[in-house]
Amino acid sequence: MAPSQGVKTITTNVGWSVLSKTATFGLKFVTVPILARLLTPEDFGSVAVALTVVQFLAMIGGAGLTSALVVDRDGDMDTVHTVFWANLAMACLMALLLFFGADDLAILMGAPESAGLLRIMALLIPLQLAGDVAYSLLARQMNFSKDAVLSTISESIAALAAVALAFFGFGVWALVMQLFSAALIRLVGLYAVVGYMPRFSMKPRKIVPLLAFSSGLMGSEIANFVTFQSPMVVIARMLGLADAGAYSAANRFASIPNQVVLSAVMGVLFPAFSLMGDDRKRRADALMLSTQVTTVILAPAMFGLWAIAEPGMLVLFGPQWAYAWPVLGLLALSKAIVTPCSTFIPYLKGTGHGRVLFWSAVLRAIATTAAIAIAAYYGNLVDAMVALCVVNAITLIGYSWAVFRVDDIPFLRGLLTSSRSMITAFVMAIGVRAFLHIFAERLTNPYLEVLAGGAVGAILYSVLFLLTERALLRKILELVRRRKLGAAPTVPSA
Repeated sequence: MAPSQGVKTITTNVGWSVLSKTATFGLKFVTVPILARLLTPEDFGSVAVALTVVQFLAMIGGAGLTSALVVDRDGDMDTVHTVFWANLAMACLMALLLFFGADDLAILMGAPESAGLLRIMALLIPLQLAGDVAYSLLARQMNFSKDAVLSTISESIAALAAVALAFFGFGVWALVMQLFSAALIRLVGLYAVVGYMPRFSMKPRKIVPLLAFSSGLMGSEIANFVTFQSPMVVIARMLGLADAGAYSAANRFASIPNQVVLSAVMGVLFPAFSLMGDDRKRRADALMLSTQVTTVILAPAMFGLWAIAEPGMLVLFGPQWAYAWPVLGLLALSKAIVTPCSTFIPYLKGTGHGRVLFWSAVLRAIATTAAIAIAAYYGNLVDAMVALCVVNAITLIGYSWAVFRVDDIPFLRGLLTSSRSMITAFVMAIGVRAFLHIFAERLTNPYLEVLAGGAVGAILYSVLFLLTERALLRKILELVRRRKLGAAPTVPSA
């Protein structure tokens, strides 16, 4: 594929994906606080623990085959059908294992009262995996506009249904219904827009070539899953469901900016990087540019949330959750620290560096789980979140070193380029906290604190961005100008 075609395809699909996630972000920004006011920390904790088990088994059931299908663009329809039936068979097996092992798994997770939820939520596994093949066909075509519309519709309807059920007193079942509604709507929609109809064609030899890629990817996905989900398991087992619920609610909200940007960008970048083949210069330039842009967007949002976490928790979640404001702030801080790493996973996947991805993910998973377990054992939930921040700071350095080695990007130059906007955002956040402290006697209303802090942060970051990122701004404007003129744009060097 020519470079101009690649850049145009990437920017178009990222635009569609970000538009979709922005729409659902607006709705979640409203519905998550509403659900938190209507439900209890124990409700959030129970569903979060059950969902962790479901997601893990769904990942095992998928075995990375659909991701391999994206890379294997020359595969025929027999391969597609075989992957579909293999996925569905594994999904049903995982669902049965969860259904009959719910009691033991619930005890293992430290939430024996979640056994009933686990049995019902086992049905989510085939619902989720059944749509993966259809999504892979969309990804092959780099046709993310349809997926963007489907995601917006399914998430919006599901969130509104959850709020309605919570309002009428359905408690924890409101969150369960949200998960089922979103999965079902998206499943039906994917098959409708792709036009794919599975045929009973099982030819195991067709998926043998996919296994080398999928098996390597599977190990890294398990490790990444442990990294992101082990805090919930450790907190539930060692600190109880109430703390697990506080962590879950705060994490849901703190993860919204990541969900908007990363889920959109990562889904597009994975197939995009795979199209670049052995063109190392082009890959390195695309990596640095995409990393800078995502950091510019995400870092100020996450550091800004850290800066206003105390009044923000009261405004968003209400008085019953006010005690958990340090958890919200530290979660936002932990996510802010690793914003420069946002594009590393799709880059390593797309360029076929499964071994680097695997070992980076394994080391991060071990460090995250151990640090949070030790902190929770000797301290409390806040101590665990501090430990997470420390691990993520180490992850930033280690992950950057491993990834930059792949295409011979000088480590210090690459780290400075990718992290510059993160440092700028941190300076902005310190300024906001100083402002709120100095004017604390005048800003007596939490709503006023949030508004004033947000305004000051926006002004500070805008000024700092213009001072530190003029080169990046010129690159982006040049790409836009070339695109409008119909020229053949190339990704400018980082």
